[in-house]
Amino acid sequence: QVQLVESGGGLVQAGGFLRLSCAASGASFDNYIMAWFRQSPGKERDFIAAVSWLGGSSIYAYSVKGRFIIDRDNAKNTVYLQMDNLKPEDTANYYCAEDHNGHITTRVDEYDYWGQGNQVTVSS
Repeated sequence: QVQLVESGGGLVQAGGFLRLSCAASGASFDNYIMAWFRQSPGKERDFIAAVSWLGGSSIYAYSVKGRFIIDRDNAKNTVYLQMDNLKPEDTANYYCAEDHNGHITTRVDEYDYWGQGNQVTVSS
């Protein structure tokens, strides 16, 4: 059974930074696409970033491009999200996800496993 556990969220002032981590267990981590999504109360879950098996390819949502970086350490079964120049509109619950379908995608419904979420709050 795949388990994803996020950490690293918290409260930060606008312009600050945070680094989220997502530790995976229960499957061959380096075989799968990994991604980050976020969700605010009353809103849909939105794609943020995804990274390929070996970390050579990544894609980003327009709203975070140039500020966030996704990377992975397959030796540690961990994917990261470095978030710089945070804005109040980045406030949300952040989720990591694992895709066993073999292709990098932004679609929520194509990810098979999810973490429990980690709150990020950016104050103005």
